[in-house]
Amino acid sequence: MGESAVMVGVDIGTTSTKAVAYDAGGRQLAAHSIGNPLDEPHPGYAEQDPRLLCDAVVSSIRAVVDELPGPVAGLSFSTAMHSLIGLDADGVPLTPSIIWADSRASTQAERLRAVPSGLALHRRTGTPVHPMAPLSKLVWFAEQQPKLHERVAHWVGIKDYVLLRLTDALVTDHSVASATGLLNIHRLAWDSEALGLAGITAEQLPRLVPTTHVLPGLTADAARATGLPADTPIVVGAGDGPLANLGLGAVHPGEVACSIGTSGAMRLVVERPGVDPLGGVFCYALTADRWVVGGAINNGGIVLQWAGDALAPDLGGHAEEQLLDLAGHAPVGSGGLLMLPYLLSERAPHWSALPRGAYVGLTRGHRREHLVRAALEGVCQQLALVLAAMRATGNEVHEVRAGGGFARSPLWRQILADVLGMPVRFPARHEGSSFGAALLGMQALGLISSIDVAADLVKIDETVRPDPASAATYAALLPLFSELHDALAPTYASLRRLAPGLPPEPPPTAPVP
Repeated sequence: MGESAVMVGVDIGTTSTKAVAYDAGGRQLAAHSIGNPLDEPHPGYAEQDPRLLCDAVVSSIRAVVDELPGPVAGLSFSTAMHSLIGLDADGVPLTPSIIWADSRASTQAERLRAVPSGLALHRRTGTPVHPMAPLSKLVWFAEQQPKLHERVAHWVGIKDYVLLRLTDALVTDHSVASATGLLNIHRLAWDSEALGLAGITAEQLPRLVPTTHVLPGLTADAARATGLPADTPIVVGAGDGPLANLGLGAVHPGEVACSIGTSGAMRLVVERPGVDPLGGVFCYALTADRWVVGGAINNGGIVLQWAGDALAPDLGGHAEEQLLDLAGHAPVGSGGLLMLPYLLSERAPHWSALPRGAYVGLTRGHRREHLVRAALEGVCQQLALVLAAMRATGNEVHEVRAGGGFARSPLWRQILADVLGMPVRFPARHEGSSFGAALLGMQALGLISSIDVAADLVKIDETVRPDPASAATYAALLPLFSELHDALAPTYASLRRLAPGLPPEPPPTAPVP
């Protein structure tokens, strides 16, 4: 079919759903996105309507198809990981889509983590025991909504639900499954102990398939709605985290993909599954011979947004640019001020829902430029801890490629290179998970020889090298930053008991009508 063949990558993200058409040379031909509403009915809850998200998928595909002059070779999917939806026997949602940011299962996750089997679960499943994981959420449902838990015929993720609506196939790919806490990544089968903890059976979960599995086509209704022929091949696809590595071209051993958007992450492609013995990183599937080791952090660009709201509300509508300019007037290391940027709790590498944000080292001499810069530095220092945990698994890291909203800021780019102590390469444009999904689909349909072509298709625009003096300052501060998490752990636990921010057991949600 050659370079003229068109693959549409569909990315079901947290904040938006996007469909993007690419040819086999990596050129973007058409794109359309729709915002995804987020519901937060109680503190710690984060939910979305699965039917609205499915409608957004269909509408985005239709808009792209209508813009293309020729046929589509296939669809391939990317999805935000860790979502959970309960369906009845007819495939009708009984619950909202409970997303990764939902922390209602904090009590259950902390209880599971506290026993030796918690780390053993992490090592077998590749998924940290954390409120984000569907395993913890299922335990919450069993304990807090037992009648609803019993009514659910199938537990699925958002991409599984969309594919069910589009194709009538109830399947989940190894990548998404490896982020549930329910899959034994060494056997690629549902883990019996995890299922027992969740109070479910393997029959209540979708059928496991490779990420390159091709479904034969669309239902008649889906074909009409999307404007595609019913026999259009549908590639099941993978999780957005592993696919983001393809979008940055970080597909070879030793090449780390770093992203800072609202949250942040560092991921490394490896050839076989492996988990840090201390449980600091995840391990998720990509293809049969590619796995992704790394860690996500909850607090990326959201920290800068908070700094604008809390520290500089007077800056108005252009706060981000002025905030970054303000931070540039503070010295490297922010005059000995450290910020733990745990405004939305935290994930890697500690995987605890208890942490809260903190400034440490504050003196009378600090001004808001110091506080803003310390916030930027704190995000990068947290990513440096994730990188250290990745190296602790025995992985060599010789290159970092980075993308995301933060990359617009020269200051933040330089801070990241200085904190990591190594050059950071920035692609000309960050194609993202939709491009990764399209590449995976092209491989599945034989349009490209391998997803390894991503390394050649993604062009590097700039390489930022660390300043030796700045890097030395951050290298001296990083151990102090790392120690603060454990030092403040008792305080976090006490605050959870005493403060109202996250109640121990929030009231249950009502099922989706």
